[in-house]
Amino acid sequence: MNDRAALDLLLLHGPLSRTRIGKLTGLSKPTASQLLARLEAAGLVVATGTTEGRPGPNAQLYAVNARAAYAAALDVNPRRILAAVADVTGATVGEFELPTPGRRTDDVVRQVTDALEGAVKAAGLTRAEVRRVVIGTPGAFDPSTGRLRYASHLPGWHSPALLDELAAALPMPVEYENDVNLAAVAEQRLGAARGHEDFVLLWNEEGLGASVVIGGRLHRGFTGGAGEVGFLPVPGTPLVRQVVRANSGGFQELAGAQSVPRLAKSLGYDTPEKPYVDVAAGLLARAAARYGEDGERAGGSGRDRDKESGQLAELLRLYAQRLATGLASVTAVLDPELIILAGGVIAAGGEPLRALVQAELAELAASRPRLLVGEVQHRPVLRGALESALATTRDELFDTSR
Repeated sequence: MNDRAALDLLLLHGPLSRTRIGKLTGLSKPTASQLLARLEAAGLVVATGTTEGRPGPNAQLYAVNARAAYAAALDVNPRRILAAVADVTGATVGEFELPTPGRRTDDVVRQVTDALEGAVKAAGLTRAEVRRVVIGTPGAFDPSTGRLRYASHLPGWHSPALLDELAAALPMPVEYENDVNLAAVAEQRLGAARGHEDFVLLWNEEGLGASVVIGGRLHRGFTGGAGEVGFLPVPGTPLVRQVVRANSGGFQELAGAQSVPRLAKSLGYDTPEKPYVDVAAGLLARAAARYGEDGERAGGSGRDRDKESGQLAELLRLYAQRLATGLASVTAVLDPELIILAGGVIAAGGEPLRALVQAELAELAASRPRLLVGEVQHRPVLRGALESALATTRDELFDTSR
């Protein structure tokens, strides 16, 4: 237990002296010395230098041996596969992007192995040196059937034999997780949800989804479909039937990325509808910027605005209302402590959109969770997959090296 506590402190703080480790763990100096000797002999800790600029003799500094283990992660969507490798300290040492549009749908195993191999080579490693990989995809693999559900837009990933084929092709343990759940892991470990045990992350890019964390743990549901809030029937849009076949639902139609260009057109703002994710993010970013320039709540009437400013202000207000409509149902069922707004489309609206959604939700929901914008902006799904893979890798490495 002391060894693991010391390793966790080194991961959190970086290089520490023997005296500092003793103070942080409450161990005596001789016990801290014995602990570090054990960890150094096991290859988990290395001496990295000495303290400088302090009275008295310089003290030896110790750090976790970054080369003790490596883990990998993949972020999959219909357009590309992102792959990354990190060392045991969490530092990314290799990345690779494999474009996949137009590729054969029966070639998923090759795509995965090629993407992983690209990241491994970029890290200067071999696949045998990678202890574990976590793959994030839209939807979820049903634990009772092993088939991917809720992601009909991801071609080639629905074979009942796919998991077995991937396990046979990769020389390390493989785990699979919903992409939005992995974004929540990233926020829980590194971002806005640090220190929170109960929260919901609402994600909007190609699809509208959520991740539910209860008691500090992901809640996946019986078939892995917890958080598929895009399928929620909501007021303000026609009732969608056969939602799995349509790969859409009421909340997706009301507030998904594709709804933003349509809403802008209904307000008289001339804009293309495709590529809808980029168009939606651009519209919301411009609307948020105008909101900030005006220094007042979007849609207000305290100052003169030109036509475009008025259209963008109304777009932001109406879109916030749409997001809050679905979140009111989520809040009524889960009563979360915190809701994090994430994904490229929502993040483009920034603080102005968050404030508007917060105000709308206060009118629609009985409980009033705090809303925050996600802090992990750079590849949050990939970062969450790395954090998940590293957590298990560290447990195995630190617990078997004694």
